[in-house]
Amino acid sequence: MKIASWNVNGIRAVEKKGALTEFLEREDPEVFFLQEIKGTPDKFGEALKSHPEYYQFYNSAEKPGYAGTGVWVKKTDGFAVTEPKFSLGMPEDPFADEGRICRLDFERDGESFVLLGVYFPNGGKSQEAFDGKLVFYDKFLEYVNSLRDRGKQVIWTGDVNCAHEEIDIARPKENANSIGFLPVERAWVSRCVEQGWTDVFRVQNPETVIYSWWHLISKARARNVGWRIDYFFCDQDFLPQVKNIEYLNDQMGSDHCPVILEF
Repeated sequence: MKIASWNVNGIRAVEKKGALTEFLEREDPEVFFLQEIKGTPDKFGEALKSHPEYYQFYNSAEKPGYAGTGVWVKKTDGFAVTEPKFSLGMPEDPFADEGRICRLDFERDGESFVLLGVYFPNGGKSQEAFDGKLVFYDKFLEYVNSLRDRGKQVIWTGDVNCAHEEIDIARPKENANSIGFLPVERAWVSRCVEQGWTDVFRVQNPETVIYSWWHLISKARARNVGWRIDYFFCDQDFLPQVKNIEYLNDQMGSDHCPVILEF
């Protein structure tokens, strides 16, 4: 199985550029998670609603042109799929109306899988927004732990909006006080790892410098001054089943690049 994750920063724009078609034709993932779709299906063209090769589901934000996530599932007989679940089921979630999670459940070879594509909050708008981000972090970790405790095999991916270690950011000293690299955010990622969630790429590539997001206005991508803030996490016991993980730095169309996991 090949799973892709991509913060497209506006799905209609990426589709209009031809980047979405290019990506799908080349990579052909079975499951494709999208973050920051910035729209609702009623505003999407037919290619984004009735693709010949994919079932398409969206969890749009209530605010127009903002946030939102999606998941595309290949039309194949390889596994039984239930319609994605969109709610964490946590009433105190301050971002419940922003469509930040797509959940996909399926069975394969007797195992029950839960795949989660997540667009974590940035938290940069205000102190209240940042506090809400930390609440989201904590509630999400509780949530995936509870799924694992119930015997589910969980893989979660998406834009975590945090560079974990200095190797994950081009200019760590200059960004020591920047949201997305603050100690409290990085400590949360460390807590995930301590509780058995493996940052798949970093475990397999402990010394590799690679980024997944670049500041658009400053044209940082051309100079590769970036941040690695898009991840795949799985339970540490599942890691031996991972065949490959790759950041597609050459894929244009967004200020993020896609990440691919094969198992």
